[in-house]
Amino acid sequence: MFAIMAPGQGSQTPGMMAGWLRDPVHAERVRAWSEAADCDLVHLGTRASAAEIARTENTQPLLVAQGLLAHEALAAGAAVAAGHSVGELTAAAYAGVLTPVDAVRLAAVRGRAMAAACAEAPTSMAAVVGGDEARVLERIAELGLYAATFNGPGQIVAAGLTERLQQLAAAPPHGSTVKPLPVAGAFHTPYMESARQAFAAAAAATDFAAPRGALLSNADGEVVTDPEEVRRRLVDQVVRPVRWDLCLHTLARLAPGLTVSLPPARTLANILKRRHPELDVLAVNTARDIGKALVRVGESARKEEPAHAGV
Repeated sequence: MFAIMAPGQGSQTPGMMAGWLRDPVHAERVRAWSEAADCDLVHLGTRASAAEIARTENTQPLLVAQGLLAHEALAAGAAVAAGHSVGELTAAAYAGVLTPVDAVRLAAVRGRAMAAACAEAPTSMAAVVGGDEARVLERIAELGLYAATFNGPGQIVAAGLTERLQQLAAAPPHGSTVKPLPVAGAFHTPYMESARQAFAAAAAATDFAAPRGALLSNADGEVVTDPEEVRRRLVDQVVRPVRWDLCLHTLARLAPGLTVSLPPARTLANILKRRHPELDVLAVNTARDIGKALVRVGESARKEEPAHAGV
């Protein structure tokens, strides 16, 4: 079996779709998604500046659309799907829970709602790297901040009021460093409640199907099988921490023969390699990489066949 994992906000780079859109099939697909999302994904993926694609309302549908360009080639065989933050919508499409067009449309709703929520208070996020986890969490809570993302040991993202984050940077937990992140607000915290409500309304009006294979949840890294539970968790994720560390723990337990990191692939591929070097990971960044992925998927399947012979 093979797994796919889809990136979240912060992975984007200017022009990342340009090579893909030379294929008229991909170009037509992105134009259709643009209409559904009410934003110009072709422009965002080719000519837009780094500042323009860093805007939350643009980043989220762009990343989901980019990740789904490999959908037609890879979705049918993926036995495990996981996505980081907004990438969970991409993963849901690979698992058959959402259609690609609905995943991109919901990402656009989510991005606009979260951008609007960012204007309600001066908030942001900062990565706390290193230090004892218990001490880090204690210091974050002491300042009235939230632990918004757990990427793995020594990689926790704090979120909350900007002035409190500045206090955290000025007096970090022992053995840690604090790196402010260039984001518009405190994602995955109660500051996003208005966005959760807007996204909930859009999700309620969208069809959700039962997942094919194992769809991992950002809430706790567990496999979710009920479509209504997937819907609820995707909505709640807007205001709850991303437990990517637990998703990776489950991925390692399931031990896929190959994990395909969807574009833009570098960030999640590197995290997985550091955390679980025993897992085979392939980064897909260009349209040409799809052919490589299909070859590797086939090789992985053939290696697994003897273990299942006669079962």
